Amino acid sequence: MELYLFRHGISVDRGTPGYKLDSERPLTPKGEQKIWSISDGLLSQGVSFDLILTSPYIRAQKTAEILAKVFMAEKKVKHSTNLAPAADPEELVAEINLVYAGAKQIVLVGHEPFLSDLASTLLTGDADLSMTIKKGGICKLTVAGLRYGRCAKLEWLLAPRQLKKLG
Repeated sequence: MELYLFRHGISVDRGTPGYKLDSERPLTPKGEQKIWSISDGLLSQGVSFDLILTSPYIRAQKTAEILAKVFMAEKKVKHSTNLAPAADPEELVAEINLVYAGAKQIVLVGHEPFLSDLASTLLTGDADLSMTIKKGGICKLTVAGLRYGRCAKLEWLLAPRQLKKLG
């Protein structure tokens, strides 16, 4: 299985008037533009997906929507509360194994530090690996058998500026 951990794009700041809940904060226009460029960069590299699983937060949903449009994969987008910032990553792993067991290439669109903690746990067995996935950044892991613990190999970790240059 290939797991792509994709952090949402640049969003409006916390405390911005009109967005009482963190979950309501959308991408900024610049954030949307960058996600389009990043998605084009991924497409140019021949990346493909069986499933795009996104956090229910607006900024992650929009990131997933843009990615799906670029890849003409709108029907492959699903939402998971297990990708929300305060979710339990162990429950996300269980959900993937139970509901999406047939998927071989999965994009998880979410938030920090959730995504880097998940990557750390899958790579080393605990969340102590110091890494950060920047807004619009993506990490590719390969997994022979997905479980909550050490089971993955890091293929690459790319920053947004690197992805934009690929397009």
